[in-house]
Amino acid sequence: MKKIFSGIFLAMILTLTSLPAYAANSTIKIDGVVVTSDAAPETKNNRTMVPLRVISENLGATVNWQDSKVTLTNNKMQITLQPNSNTVIKNGKTELLDVKPYLKNNRLFVPIRFIAETFGCQVNYQNSTVTINTAPLVMNNVKIKAVHYEYRMTMGGVVQQIQGNTYNNALYKVFTENKGKVVDAPADYSWQINLDDPGSYYKDGQYNFMSHENKSIQQFDLYSLNGPFPDEELKGYPEVLIHDVTADKWYSSTVKARESINQLIKTATNNGFVKVLSNTVV
Repeated sequence: MKKIFSGIFLAMILTLTSLPAYAANSTIKIDGVVVTSDAAPETKNNRTMVPLRVISENLGATVNWQDSKVTLTNNKMQITLQPNSNTVIKNGKTELLDVKPYLKNNRLFVPIRFIAETFGCQVNYQNSTVTINTAPLVMNNVKIKAVHYEYRMTMGGVVQQIQGNTYNNALYKVFTENKGKVVDAPADYSWQINLDDPGSYYKDGQYNFMSHENKSIQQFDLYSLNGPFPDEELKGYPEVLIHDVTADKWYSSTVKARESINQLIKTATNNGFVKVLSNTVV
């Protein structure tokens, strides 16, 4: 009987020691912000593994799935990998990972250090915290710390601070790449929704790109055409306008651009990169 129990006990030890080693969950901090995720990072074989979404949303990588493989693209760098394989293709060259990506609860976990460093980020690990610093947005030789986003409601308004270099860069890109033709300033524009005058605009939001000295380096305001009015009364009026306040120039823009900005702010909020600086809404 003792031999039987000894055999069972030995088998249990061998089984446990053969399983992948998952250590305590780690904390991910990107550009000084602790990342919020619906699936906690894990440590496997001394490597911090994170859900793919943490990479795609907070490091600015686009994701493409094809034939069970996933390709991550960030600027000129491209990485292709697949679950349960330590083979990765980096800009056309094959390399081997020392830990395999894996699927868990319908999420692909990937090694954050390898990917972050491949994308040019600085990575440091200390006291169960992985700290990642990404490239900042630079305007006129000034590094941007955050974007201050202000919007108004019927009674009061809110000012939020959007942190994270990835979000700063993405917002600036949307504004600059979605300037249409130069237009005259509208005859009527304000924070208020005007339902009396066709062709009037209300301000969706005000976006200040702030330096580390808390000075506004660039300001964009986003405006939407007031409605509803008959189509013939709104003919010729762009649905969306961008006001480059710093240069005092107005541009036509698109609903798609406005939706992209709103989606970026929503994503940043969900991931913990937005904090409220003031709220006077009553």
